[in-house]
Amino acid sequence: MVSEADDNKFTWVIKDFSSLQSRKIYSDEFLIGGCKWCLIAYPKGSKVDSLSLYLGVADHESLPLGWTRNAKFSLKLVNQFSDKSSILREATDWYNQKTPSFGFTKFLPLAKLHSKDGGFLVNNELKIVAEVHVLQVIGEAEGSQESVQPMKRPKMNGYGTGNKTVDVNGFQVSTSQVAYVRCVFEKHPDFASKVRSNNQHLKPTYMNVLLELIETLCQLPENLSDDDLAEASAAVLYLSQVGFKVDWLEKKLEEVKEKKKKMYTGKAQLQRMEEELQNLTKKCSDLEDLVKKQNVALVQ
Repeated sequence: MVSEADDNKFTWVIKDFSSLQSRKIYSDEFLIGGCKWCLIAYPKGSKVDSLSLYLGVADHESLPLGWTRNAKFSLKLVNQFSDKSSILREATDWYNQKTPSFGFTKFLPLAKLHSKDGGFLVNNELKIVAEVHVLQVIGEAEGSQESVQPMKRPKMNGYGTGNKTVDVNGFQVSTSQVAYVRCVFEKHPDFASKVRSNNQHLKPTYMNVLLELIETLCQLPENLSDDDLAEASAAVLYLSQVGFKVDWLEKKLEEVKEKKKKMYTGKAQLQRMEEELQNLTKKCSDLEDLVKKQNVALVQ
């Protein structure tokens, strides 16, 4: 049974929580933004000593090749003694066949969860509230017509604005995109030659994902978060699944990741050097005080 969530929110009450024997449990399916979702919980943790909670695409096995969902969501573990003590975690992720669920492996330590005075487990019931805002949908369940359902147009920093469109190598793009898209085709003339879909409603979304990805990879590594890189990886996978030749983007993504890794390594080394310098400075100061005391003792 699939329930329609009110105000983009779904509440899951897990009864007899302490008696659960299953490693992984699922909530009922619920509908938000035209998509079927479910919550996934690991009562004893997913290889950790913490409650693990995830939001998953409930019907991912029946969705067509190349499907993707972009959603902003929050998971709230309700404290039944005081709502101010409830635990809320938020994320924005791209869902696809490779990663049909996202969430938090270390949501709350099991010791705190099972504490009698903790307020999370009351009368052996656990209450979880999920809020989901679907930003973009590509690919419907089998048996439905191929379509794109953008719930909210991605902000493209100038891409995709305006109503007038121009055909560029079989893609209808807005006038603001034309020069940029033509430049991409000049540098990589065959990159879209094997795109399978002829759906003129779907192809502009492909191009928007591509342009957003390029825009992301052109930023300085220090300005990109781990979530940004995870979304970029998902976008590369999605584009390759629908037929784009993205080896050049894969190479660029790996270069950005490597630079980011070196940046982290460099910062860690710098931090260690600063700590060592502080220790040496303290030792020198202590030694200088010792020398002064010894000189005073010799004079006396």
